[in-house]
Amino acid sequence: MKKSLIILFLISNVLSGYSQTEVADKFFKGYDYYRATELYLEAVKKGDSSEHVLTRLGDCYYNNSNIKSASLWYGKALKKYPEKINPEYIYKYVQTQRSLSKYEEAKKWIEIFKDHKTNDKRLRDEDQFDIQKFEKLKSTEKVYVTLENLDINTTYSEFGAFVKDNTLYFSSTRTKDTITDEKKLYQWNKEPFLSIYQSKIDTTGQKATLQEAENINSNSLNTDYHEGSLVISNDGKTLYFTRINLNKGGKLKYDKEGTSNVKIFSAKKQGDEWVDITALPFNDKTYSSGSPALSPDGKTLFFSSDRPGGFGQTDIYKVDIKEDGTFGEPENLGADINTEGRENFPFVAKDSTLYFSSDAHLNLGLYDIFKSNILKSYIKEVEIENLGAPYNSGYDDFAFYVDTETQVGYLSSNRPNGKGGDDIYSFSINKCKQTIFGTTKNKKTLELLPKAIVKLVDENGRIIERVTSDEKGEYEFTNVECDKKYTIIGEKPVFKSDQKEIATSIINGDKVNVDLLLTPLIIDNEIVINPIFFDYNKSNIRPDAAYELENIVAVMRVHSNMVIKIEAHTDSRGKKSYNEKLSDRRAKSTRDYIFSRGISKDRIESAIGYGESQLINRCKDRVKCSEAEHQENRRSKFIIISGYTPSPR
Repeated sequence: MKKSLIILFLISNVLSGYSQTEVADKFFKGYDYYRATELYLEAVKKGDSSEHVLTRLGDCYYNNSNIKSASLWYGKALKKYPEKINPEYIYKYVQTQRSLSKYEEAKKWIEIFKDHKTNDKRLRDEDQFDIQKFEKLKSTEKVYVTLENLDINTTYSEFGAFVKDNTLYFSSTRTKDTITDEKKLYQWNKEPFLSIYQSKIDTTGQKATLQEAENINSNSLNTDYHEGSLVISNDGKTLYFTRINLNKGGKLKYDKEGTSNVKIFSAKKQGDEWVDITALPFNDKTYSSGSPALSPDGKTLFFSSDRPGGFGQTDIYKVDIKEDGTFGEPENLGADINTEGRENFPFVAKDSTLYFSSDAHLNLGLYDIFKSNILKSYIKEVEIENLGAPYNSGYDDFAFYVDTETQVGYLSSNRPNGKGGDDIYSFSINKCKQTIFGTTKNKKTLELLPKAIVKLVDENGRIIERVTSDEKGEYEFTNVECDKKYTIIGEKPVFKSDQKEIATSIINGDKVNVDLLLTPLIIDNEIVINPIFFDYNKSNIRPDAAYELENIVAVMRVHSNMVIKIEAHTDSRGKKSYNEKLSDRRAKSTRDYIFSRGISKDRIESAIGYGESQLINRCKDRVKCSEAEHQENRRSKFIIISGYTPSPR
């Protein structure tokens, strides 16, 4: 009984010296959600059910795309702290419920979210999670529409169809063998940016077909950078299109924040050429304007913009086109159409119905296509309707076009089973993609390190993808989004992980090389970690020391028969007897921490403090040494006694 009391006393001393939650936080911050989860769960078992721990557990699972477990822990946090919790966790919980099709639970928390954030209108629609409405939107019953993926689609992106005089115009990034301007390709020696293409519509057969797509017949309309969606006037003489901001030399032009925004340009038809390329006067280098559309009478231009004064991230605007060709002042379409989210890709049909895409309103997910009567002169109340399936899919569905006389139309979508990133369907926003590749190596020997786990983590801490390096130590992430910040993490048992922060460019098809150097934890017969530090005259384990000791725990878990001994050493300053006692206390605190993490007691042969009796340099008593030299002597050693055989080189 007395021995048991002593053991309990020692363990209590160890646990009082560090906060398990603080250690978990360190792993969470380093995107190591597995070990963070383990430590947070242990904290819960020991009685820590704080808001911080519960929501962090939710975040660990959420960032690993384990929606069911994320829902569980967010739910626990909301139940325990319904009034105190940060409203953003309510919003995250709502998202998990929608993902799990638990619409009633989601609707309940939408109301609570509104109480916490009265002015936030992201979930303002009272029918946002009405099960019957969602089932109706997803159903294709009595909807007699056949969607067809066009033959002109490639493994790249095609979107934004517009028809004029039996020609389909669209935007695309395409493979090299479809580029007609070889000089342009060789000059830049890269895959092209987004460009405008055209395809003749053959109506001679029973079914209209599209001829092979070609670059639009213009030497000046397409540049070496992005040209996007377009619209052509009724008389066919004026074309409006989107282009990334360029300087006079034809190079990308950036604002103070380093962003190259997009602008709307006009072009005039001269014979078979589009000439007189002109930026519209309401553009600005500090924000974007794009996705032009025209009213049926050609007197109003509609577009989307993130200019200041809007309701959300991007809004839809209109501007008058005067008889002399000048423009009035842009006008926001108002809060009935625009939300705190993204509204984009306006299109006005011949009957003055406004079609647009939005990630808000009553929504199946991501961008959905909506229609509204807001432009019709007879309206008494603005109506907005989600087109539902099969137009909308729960993925990005946008760039709607329809001829209301023939009832033939086109939309763009990145739904599954397409040919590329975005495809055009007859009745996906272009996603720039890149590749991140590299090797995993042993930092000490620079030898290639196969079978390492490599994680791709976005700037929100969410693990996007995991891959394993091959026998040559090579790994690759394809389809990585452009113009984003990522963290690349390499991990392998008995190695310290390495992580690199990178930012992808705005160039489609770019390849980013990121080599990872993993530090071996076992060198010869010793487990080597960074120095562990103690407070002055203390032996309790600090959070930073516990963080390092987790490497010892990890190695011993991989090598389940490994037995070690622990040595603690001090420098020569102070009395020998004092140093010996202090180092011995620290050695045993270190041992007890490892025991507390589930390592059995028979796997640590001894934990002894040797004080200053085994100095490794000249710094004996009365020898003047630098602090760095003294630090060499202040060390903990984890020597392998048995249970491990080094791999032959």
